[in-house]
Amino acid sequence: MVTGSVAVPQAGVMEGWGRFQTLPCYVAASQVLGVACVVLTGVWMGHYHGGYAWDSSQQQFNVHPLCMVMGIVFLYGDGVLVYRVFRNESKRSVKILHALLHMMALVISIVGLVAVFDVHNKAGFPNMTSLHSWCGMLTFILFLIQWLLGLGFFLFPWASAVLRRWYLPLHVFFGLVLLAMAVGSSLMGIAEKAIFSGLPPFAPEEVLTNMLGLLLVCFGVLVGYVVTREEFRRPPNPEEEALSVHFNTLTEDSRPSTP
Repeated sequence: MVTGSVAVPQAGVMEGWGRFQTLPCYVAASQVLGVACVVLTGVWMGHYHGGYAWDSSQQQFNVHPLCMVMGIVFLYGDGVLVYRVFRNESKRSVKILHALLHMMALVISIVGLVAVFDVHNKAGFPNMTSLHSWCGMLTFILFLIQWLLGLGFFLFPWASAVLRRWYLPLHVFFGLVLLAMAVGSSLMGIAEKAIFSGLPPFAPEEVLTNMLGLLLVCFGVLVGYVVTREEFRRPPNPEEEALSVHFNTLTEDSRPSTP
């Protein structure tokens, strides 16, 4: 009986330690993938398409894919991950970081959109004609709406606690949907650029763009996996539960609805 009573807590401790060790590995892998996506995009546009400029030329167009991958994919994904990375920090600090990362993603994405629209307008090329442009613009608009609603509901809360608890699952769900949409739009843009470039089969540029696409998919899948694993959620904090806009009150018999 004594042996059994000691073995169970030890097993629990080892299991918890294993989970703690696994999360940093997943997060580190996501950062390697995200940085690799940004670097490959930079190399693609810099080496194969003449570099970068802001003069309404092809070099200005090159700013668009770099900014979109950096902003609405990589930084956006990191903003989604902060609730898992900083699991033991104060919730308000994590919310501010979450909002700031998404604001950076938003600003960089705006630069990327301005770059491509300006090039098209100066060259007399029509805007918003491809499926990539439609999906990309829809993703950006929904991202902007999501960010504004997040500020209003959670960082500078004006809504009632009931309304915030109703909206939180939607906020979390659409956060992952938007990441999937951003990756999908990026893949369509990569394919569109490769087709317009008329690349021969297995050309070095084509191989690079295919690798970039695979890395983008892996980044999105890994972020989604980390965010949806139950054991990686923020541990309950009784003091924050009583005050946080993300939790049900302690008198309610329901699971805290934290991201």
